[in-house]
Amino acid sequence: MADFKTHVSVAAVLSTTLAASAFVMGFATLNEMVLYALAGTLGGLLPDIDADESIAIQLVFRLFGALAAGLVLVIWIERLIHWQLLAAALVCYLLVRFPIQWLFEQLTVHRGVLHSLLANLLFTACAVPLAYHVFSLDAKTAWGIGGFVFFGATIHLVLDELYSIELSGMRVKRSFGTALKLTDWGEPLVSLLFICGCGLGYWLSPSAAEWLPAFTWLPEPEQLSQLLVQTWQELHRFWS
Repeated sequence: MADFKTHVSVAAVLSTTLAASAFVMGFATLNEMVLYALAGTLGGLLPDIDADESIAIQLVFRLFGALAAGLVLVIWIERLIHWQLLAAALVCYLLVRFPIQWLFEQLTVHRGVLHSLLANLLFTACAVPLAYHVFSLDAKTAWGIGGFVFFGATIHLVLDELYSIELSGMRVKRSFGTALKLTDWGEPLVSLLFICGCGLGYWLSPSAAEWLPAFTWLPEPEQLSQLLVQTWQELHRFWS
């Protein structure tokens, strides 16, 4: 399994490169590029939030606590006086940071269902409506953030699988296959809840139609089939 530094470094480099490419190609503004790079880096940490001793869970729950405290400040700023507002924000941060994190640690098992592609979809399904409804970002940016969260989280799973193979001794560790999986089939109820969460998140998300022009370069199915047939004919002619 890759360590924390490797996960952060690789997710940050690849996410920044992809975000910069989106900026150069005109699919993202400079501000959006920064948000996408940060979202991809955060996504690279999320699969390890089920590890009790991981630095990732500390960072993520600190971030969640700060977000919760910020929401308290925004929602109650006109209802409470200053000291009450600060006290409520502090209590909310501490509530997320300690008892909720402790409960989360008790209910999760490392490399369980949270360490899967289904969980990555759930992270995305949470990120998009959160960016759109809570932080008032436009639909295109919200979906971009969700896509980069999924990208970073998937990089994490791929790295863990790669670290399960020792190239020097050509040996496969026991952990191979426990990281990059569709879901944890040993937890069917949790997997079903995750699927429902993905559906709810998609329902709460805005339309992703603004991203459709970014994929106009992809060939139509008929064109793709023709291209594959032509390629096969050329290869057959070459080898014969």
